[in-house]
Order: sequence, then structure tokens, then C-alpha cells
Amino acid sequence: MKICIFGSGAIGGYMGVRLHQGGADVSLVARGAHLAAMKQNGVKLITDEGEDTVHPTCSDDPAALGPQDYVIIALKAHSVTGAIPSIKPLLGPDTAIVTAVNGIPYWYFHKHGGDYEGRVVESVDPGGLQWKEFGPERAIGCVVYPATEVVEPGVIKHVYGDKFSLGEPDGSSSDRIVKLSEALTAGGLRAPVLDKIRDEIWLKLWGNLCFNPISALTHATLDVITSDPETRAVARAMMLEAKEIGDRLGVHFRVDVERRINGAGAVGAHKTSMLQDLERDRPMEIDPLLTVVQEMGRMVGVPTPTIDVVLALVKQRGEIAGCYTRTTRPEPAEQPAVAAQ
Repeated sequence: MKICIFGSGAIGGYMGVRLHQGGADVSLVARGAHLAAMKQNGVKLITDEGEDTVHPTCSDDPAALGPQDYVIIALKAHSVTGAIPSIKPLLGPDTAIVTAVNGIPYWYFHKHGGDYEGRVVESVDPGGLQWKEFGPERAIGCVVYPATEVVEPGVIKHVYGDKFSLGEPDGSSSDRIVKLSEALTAGGLRAPVLDKIRDEIWLKLWGNLCFNPISALTHATLDVITSDPETRAVARAMMLEAKEIGDRLGVHFRVDVERRINGAGAVGAHKTSMLQDLERDRPMEIDPLLTVVQEMGRMVGVPTPTIDVVLALVKQRGEIAGCYTRTTRPEPAEQPAVAAQ
């Protein structure tokens, strides 16, 4: 089984180490000092149990790696479209693409059924390029729960979590998804195969869409956002708007709003990824976590007044900091659907 991790930073590198330890033929695509360190010294993983170093193939030339059985895309979601030309040499006739990205994936309305079947989500797939160039039929959903960080080039520290939930767009337990789950499990990870992966996507997005922008605007950690009555109320309002959108799309939320907020607060004095990106002058994931919810609200006819205000503020904050560029402007709901391929 040949698996390429495209975007082998904190999460991708962690997956790569674990898959390599489980016996998979893994290659890691990275760049810069991180790549140089991995090629020279291997990939070091630091956990509570100690340190492990493995030596998978590492490259910045996907064409040299050839077609894979699986390509796990572990980039920030806003980076995927620009990486399409580099990813395509990794794709053979039967290569699966595993979308280990935050937010709504490009394939969301593939095998969805109903009025929105085959619809392109512009906020995460401008112009439908991923849909056209990859094809939605390749996609396997993946919801990432671990927290990891690159503490120095070639060295990844595991903070918490080991679950990567998997799901086919049509909810089936296909041969390819079962084999991928087995490969991840062999490396010591939890990789449940879910029949409703969209529910899991929304459960994670539900928190990200509010806590990330609020933290970027206030610089508060999760414990502060969730314990302060006023910011907690903003988060709750955003989540209730999102829940109505999800409800209209057939999503089942297995926990209620208060429990989801309390769960985030229990993480403690944690800086969200968007706040970390802002502080480190890195591109902020605004569109895949927030603009996409606004777009889907317009699609199904649900007003999003609180989301609209927070989105306007965090976009401007990102632009002023040089961490965000407005590249997508979602079309109104009457946009014609794109036929499934």
C-alpha cells in the first residue's frame, strides 16, 4: 500500500510517522528547512511515552514519487487549490484522495442527494477546480482530532488526541476505506469508519467557526471565550445559526450547543489555530471555517446575522495583518448546480 502525505507539517508528519510504524509504504511531501531536516535526520515524533524517529521517503517533487494508492492532503484548506498541479502526478486511475483538512471539503455535495447534489462550494473550491481536476469520486472524508506542532524542523510534538474519523461520501464501508482504516490502526491511531461523515465534519466545524474568529479578534484562549458570558453568547448565537443550516442539509448534531461549548472550554488555556496563525503572520483559515457557513446559509435560505458580523470583522483583521486575501465571493443561492461526474 503506497500512501503519500501531501503537506507533511504537524498533522501530516504525525500521520506519516504512525503509518510508517504500522508498515505502510509512506512518502512525505514537504518543503524548506522542515524537508531538509527530515531527509537528513528522519522524522522525530515526541510523545508522552518518549521519542521515535523514522525514515520514510521525503521529497518536494511529487512527480518523482509516482502514482499512489492514497494521497492524504494535510494542507491548510485554503492552500489546496494552488497545489492541484503538484498533486496530480500522484494520481493513478484508482488513487483515493483523503481530505484531512479543516472545514467543508470540496466533495461535500457528491453523493449527498437532494436538491444540492453535485453542487460546488465556492468558498473552499473556487471555480470548482478541485472538483474538476481531482474528481469527487476519489474522495474519502477525514476529520482530524489530534493536536500536534512542529517544534523545530523535522521534529513533531504530539499534544493530544489520536483519532482520524473516516467516511465515504455515500456512507459505504468500501474496500478502500477499510484498508486505509486498518493501515492507520496498525500505526496506533484510531480510525473509525463512519456511515455519516458529514455529521462529524459539522461537529468539528461547529466549534471552529466561532471559537477561531473570536479568538483572533480578542486574542483570548478557549477557557476565557467560553467562560465570559458575552463572548460565550456570541459563540452560541453563531452555532445556533450554523445548526439551522446543518439541519436543513440533513445533518445530525449529536450534542447540544451548551455541551459543545463546555467541551471547548474544558481544553483550557488553548490558543486556537487561527489565533496562532495571526500571531505568526501565517495565512488564516477564514474561508473554509467561516465564509463557507455563510455561503451555505445563503444556499438554504437561513439568515446568518451574527456570523456575518464576525466574518466581516475577522476578514478585515486578517487583511490588515497581511494574513488573509479576499479571493472568493460566494454567489447567491440561485447559482446553478454543477453536475456530478
